[in-house]
Amino acid sequence: MNKNKLVTAYTDFMKHLHETMEDTLHSFAEALEISKEKTRQDSDLTNDELDKVSKFVKRDIEHAAHGLSPQEDKDSLSEWFKFDVELIENFALDAFLSVADKTRLELAKLEELAKAHTYHSGDITVPGTFICDDCGKEIAFKTASEIPECPQCHGKTFIRI
Repeated sequence: MNKNKLVTAYTDFMKHLHETMEDTLHSFAEALEISKEKTRQDSDLTNDELDKVSKFVKRDIEHAAHGLSPQEDKDSLSEWFKFDVELIENFALDAFLSVADKTRLELAKLEELAKAHTYHSGDITVPGTFICDDCGKEIAFKTASEIPECPQCHGKTFIRI
């Protein structure tokens, strides 16, 4: 496996993710899937390689989002990187900071919802939309239903939105 190919794909994926989250009202999970598809079109990665890059991006964004202060300042990002962010290319920094901050807000909102609205596969529920706690996949019910395992990752915990 060519490591440079994966590094290039990671960078391209981040650019697509930034553009997707800037231009639309997609959730982080939706933006990840859209960016994954755009990266697939721009590269010759195998499905396994693309899945690996997607997991790397998701991990880094979520980790940074948890570490950022609400002020969205470069000092908190420097603390997370453990070096001066001035050393990072400006577009990359701005894109990463923007996506991480939006993700931080989304995670905070989901965390708040999760405290009161956690559901599990096997639970019976009224109609509504639920987000898988593991991968962010949304599932919706139009009638009272039993919540299944997540069709995407087989997760068993959901949050009502």
